[in-house]
Amino acid sequence: MERERLDAEAVIVGAGPAGLACALHLARLVAEHNAQGRMPAIDPEGIFVLEKGAELGMHSLSGAVMDPRALAELEPDYLAQGAPLEAPVSEDHLFHLSASGSRRLPVIPAALRNEGNHIISLGRLVQWLGGRAEAAGVNLFPGTAAAGLVLEEGRVCGVITDDKGLDKAGEPQANFEPGYELRAKVTVCAEGARGSLAGQLIREFQLDAGSNPQAYGLGLKEVWDIPAGRVKAGTVWHSFGHPLPGDMQGGGWMYALSETRVSLGLVVGLHYSDPGFQPHTALQRYKQHPLLAGLLDGGTLVRYGAKTLAKGGYWALPRLSAPGALLVGDSAGFLDGMRLKGVHMAIKSGMLAAEAAYAALGAADPAAADRALAGYRERFEASWMKADLWRGRNYHQAFQHGVSRGLLPSLVQGLRARQGNRPAHAYLRPGGSAPAPFVADGKLAQDRLTSVYHSGTGHREDQPIHLKVESDTLCLQCNSEFGSPCQHFCPAGVYEWAADGGGAGRLRINAANCLHCKTCDIMDPYQNIAWTPPEGGGGPQYEGM
Repeated sequence: MERERLDAEAVIVGAGPAGLACALHLARLVAEHNAQGRMPAIDPEGIFVLEKGAELGMHSLSGAVMDPRALAELEPDYLAQGAPLEAPVSEDHLFHLSASGSRRLPVIPAALRNEGNHIISLGRLVQWLGGRAEAAGVNLFPGTAAAGLVLEEGRVCGVITDDKGLDKAGEPQANFEPGYELRAKVTVCAEGARGSLAGQLIREFQLDAGSNPQAYGLGLKEVWDIPAGRVKAGTVWHSFGHPLPGDMQGGGWMYALSETRVSLGLVVGLHYSDPGFQPHTALQRYKQHPLLAGLLDGGTLVRYGAKTLAKGGYWALPRLSAPGALLVGDSAGFLDGMRLKGVHMAIKSGMLAAEAAYAALGAADPAAADRALAGYRERFEASWMKADLWRGRNYHQAFQHGVSRGLLPSLVQGLRARQGNRPAHAYLRPGGSAPAPFVADGKLAQDRLTSVYHSGTGHREDQPIHLKVESDTLCLQCNSEFGSPCQHFCPAGVYEWAADGGGAGRLRINAANCLHCKTCDIMDPYQNIAWTPPEGGGGPQYEGM
C-alpha cells in the first residue's frame, strides 16, 4: 500500500506519563540547543506523540499514589503551575483480611509508607502534562495508533500508523484512510505494559536475551462516590489476604481522593496456577468484605477499569535501546514492585530517554546516533531509579508462588543472588477448579458487563477484530487441557467458549468489550492470542481515573 510519508525528529508512541515526560523534556532541550545556535539545528516542530486513545488520559489507569520526586525534576514548580494532585497522603494503614474480619498491622514496612506522596488521578495528570508538552511545541496526535515499526538495514526508522475505515474482513470502506509512514531519527516506545510495538522491538533485536521473563500483575480499579464523614481525604489503605488464596500474590487498596470520592481496587499477580480463577469476581468479593462494604454502603460506582503492569523488577529489564529506538516506562518494565510505585519511574525514564534522544539528534551519522541512544542505559544505571530497583531486585521472585511462601524470602531478597522466574502463562496448571458460584448483587458487586459499561468502553463495531487468534486447533486443545482460561481471566468478558453444534465448541470473541489491558496476550497458556491496537480512538474512557 502506498502511504503518505511524514518526517520527524522523534516519534513517541504513547501519551502516558513516560511518553509525555520524554516529549516535554526533549522539546526543552531542543529549544535550548537552537537558542544557543548549536549545530546541527534541530527542527523544534519535529517531536510527535501518538496516542491511541481518543483524548489524552482516556487510556491512563493507575491506583495511584505518586512519589513526586520525578515530577519535581521535570517541573520544579509543579504545585504553582497547578499540577492536578488530588490529596496529599494524610495517613497510612496496612490490613490483613480474612474472609470476614480484618487486622490492622501495628507497623507498616518502610517500602509501603507514603509520607510526602500524593493521591492522584493519572488521567488528569496526563492531561496536564499534555498541555505542558503542547505549549512547548510538541505535536500531539490523539486517536492515532501505531501499527508497526519501519525497519531498514537493521535500524528502526519510524512507525506506520493505523489504517482507518477497514471493515471486519479488512477491506477498505468508503471512508477508508490509510495510515502514514511516519519517519523519525529516534522512535520511543511508551505504550505501557506489553505494548505491541515494544514487543516487536524486543523480538526483532532480542533485547530480552539474558533477562528474566517479564512478570506482570493485573490491576482492577473502581472509583466510587460515597457519603461524607466516612474517610479522611488522603487516607491510604493497603491489604493482603482475602479475597486471594495464600498461594497467590497480590493485594487490595483504597485511596481517598476526597472525603466523598475514593479509588479502590485489587492487583493480582499474573503468575497463579488455577486456570479457573476469575480476577473480576475477586474484586467484587473484595468490595463485599466488611471493611470495604461499610465504606461503600449507599455509595455510587463511577468508573471501572483494568490494566496490566510490568513488575518483574531489575532482572527482567530488557536492553533499553536498539538502533534508532528506546523503551521507556512500563514498556521497559520500570515499576518499583516493592513500593507499589510506577508513575515517578515512568516520568524519570522518559526524561533520561529524552537526554539520550537529544544526543542522538545531534550525532553526525546513524552509528554515532545509536551509540548515543545506547547511553540511555548508562544514564539509568547512574540514576536513583537503578538504586531503587536494585533494592527490590528479587522482590517479585520471592512472591512468585504466593504470599504465604513469599513473606520470609521477601525479607532477605536483597541479600540473595539473582533469582529466576518463569513467564506468566507457564505457571498455569492443566485442569484447575471450576469458578466458585458468584451472583452480583447490583449494589456493591457487579457482573462483568455492568463493569464494562462503567468503563465507557466503545469501539467501532465494523472493524477487524484486533485480538488475533493464531490457531483454532490450539484453542480446542487449550479448552480440553485448561478449560479455556481466557474466559475467566479477562476482566471484560471478551472471551466465551460457545457450542458450535458439532460438540467441539469454539472461541467467541466480543472484541468491542476490550479494555486494552492485554491480560490475554500475557496469560494464554499456548500464547495463541496476540493483542494488537484497534483503530485509534476506540477503547475505554477512563475519565478521572
